[in-house]
Amino acid sequence: MRVRILGIGMGPQHVTGEVADALRGCDYAVAVRKRDDDGLFALRQEVCDAYGVPLVAVPDPERDRDDPADYPAAVADWHEARVAAFERVLGERGGTAAFLVWGDPSLYDSTLRIVARIAERGNVDVDHDVLPGISAPQLLAARHRIVLHGVGRPVHVTTARRLPEAVAAGQDNILVMLTGRHGFEGLEDWSLWWGANLGTDSEELVSGRVADVLPEVGAARRRARDKAGWVMDTALLRRSE
Repeated sequence: MRVRILGIGMGPQHVTGEVADALRGCDYAVAVRKRDDDGLFALRQEVCDAYGVPLVAVPDPERDRDDPADYPAAVADWHEARVAAFERVLGERGGTAAFLVWGDPSLYDSTLRIVARIAERGNVDVDHDVLPGISAPQLLAARHRIVLHGVGRPVHVTTARRLPEAVAAGQDNILVMLTGRHGFEGLEDWSLWWGANLGTDSEELVSGRVADVLPEVGAARRRARDKAGWVMDTALLRRSE
């Protein structure tokens, strides 16, 4: 069977013409649903409805989210459970299936790993391709009207969990994906450009010196969660010169 991994940005307004054409040619799409009122599943449903493609809900396996001591192992176990769940659906339905990926499949998303693992297990004969989407860093830069790096300078992309490690290594221009419950301790004099739920009607934006805007970030994160039921946030942190 064929699997198409499609980047969809943050919803119907970000679907490219290339992805739209691919989606129209799919028999169905699959997506995890964490609960009955899963807002992210609902956004995927909007995308599918726009192109007349059925969306098949796959219950999301439980994951240890309490900062386990062995985080990579916890994520690996969760991914393996997802592999089995998706494999069952693909094996039963066959045809051409779409995986709708938030942002772009290349950046902090595991759909490619999951589909590769399905193919590796060999229970379902899978051929897959990938089409890009609009990523959160692109949206963050556009909303704040900034370039993500200085002239001839790099930008370091990491997670909030590994932000202290990046700072200790001397990185001074850091794009942080999914800041979540993590803060910006020790970076009070750095400049911050922050955004949550970018590209949706619950979007929130904050910028300024970290020490000055941290309370505003906390309030904005709560507003985004109250409105959407979930938060995906991204931030650019730059050491003051």
